[in-house]
Amino acid sequence: MDYVLPLRWEDDSGIEELTAYLRAVRRHVRVIVVDGSPQELFERHAAAWRGLAAHVRPAGDLRFANGKVNGVITGMRLARAEHVVIADDDVRYDERALARMDALLAGADLVRPQNHFTRSPWHARWDTARTLLNRAFGADYPGTLGVRRSFFARMGGYDGDVLFENLELIRTVRAHGGRELRPLDLYVPRLPPGAARFWSQRVRQAYDDLAQPARMALFLSVLPAVAACVLRRRYGPVAAGTGVAVALAEIGRRRAGGARVFPRTAVLFAPVWVLERATCSWLALGAALCGGVPYAGRRLRRAAHSVRWLRRSGSLAARNPAALCEPSQKGLADESPQRHSATVARSAGIGSPS
Repeated sequence: MDYVLPLRWEDDSGIEELTAYLRAVRRHVRVIVVDGSPQELFERHAAAWRGLAAHVRPAGDLRFANGKVNGVITGMRLARAEHVVIADDDVRYDERALARMDALLAGADLVRPQNHFTRSPWHARWDTARTLLNRAFGADYPGTLGVRRSFFARMGGYDGDVLFENLELIRTVRAHGGRELRPLDLYVPRLPPGAARFWSQRVRQAYDDLAQPARMALFLSVLPAVAACVLRRRYGPVAAGTGVAVALAEIGRRRAGGARVFPRTAVLFAPVWVLERATCSWLALGAALCGGVPYAGRRLRRAAHSVRWLRRSGSLAARNPAALCEPSQKGLADESPQRHSATVARSAGIGSPS
């Protein structure tokens, strides 16, 4: 099995910890690090990871707005195994999780595991409430996926001119008739963000909901409903809504043995998260009306394409024939700065999926 890790760092504060992880994980998988960091950091990474991973630049012919997709496609070009794990640099697999992923990919084209934080500061519990509510209604959106390389090649990759790139990949697999598995009990740890990074991602995560219109409409309705209740001094519905949010989060926490990895106190943050998302949804809608959400020095308008649109448009390879061509080392050139981790505290990034 191969392991593709796209990253873009502005500082090396986490290099010792990541190097130790790469040293451990390479015993079980072949690691490909696609590194869009500035040249000085790239050279430092090359020295630290020599012998631990294939360490390359994103392919120069890839020019997607979302730099993570450039990294993923570059890594998939270089992968040799049929089963490939794609993971952000804050994700921490162990041998058991890798073996389970390998086994599941024998019968699926895409596997969507469940992340959980290795530590639980207040902002990690706040964000965990989002995860628990997603689990109550289905499945969460992790910072890692397992894919079959041959299927990825047949569908021609996926569009990188979107913000919610993981959802775009999931929907592209569905659009091409691929089989998706969502094992709620495949728990893969990830490092929690710093508080500053957590706050910086609130509106961007809400913008992802533009790819899920019913969900977006629901959150847009929350603030007007709460305001109407408060103005009429009808606090019963507000209290009931608070209780429902907590109860749903607890359902998500208990599904598939989740109580052993998700802290009990995270469910108490569910009403807070709902209010936060309701507020940020209006800000995200405003950003959409102004041309998109700021991202890596530009604006991205689209969160993700619908499955229907992807089915109509066909293979990405037809629209971008270079997407999955055989690479040459001359094609592995520098690209513009882009940080791909969903949660590790850094000075810039795309944030975690909603």
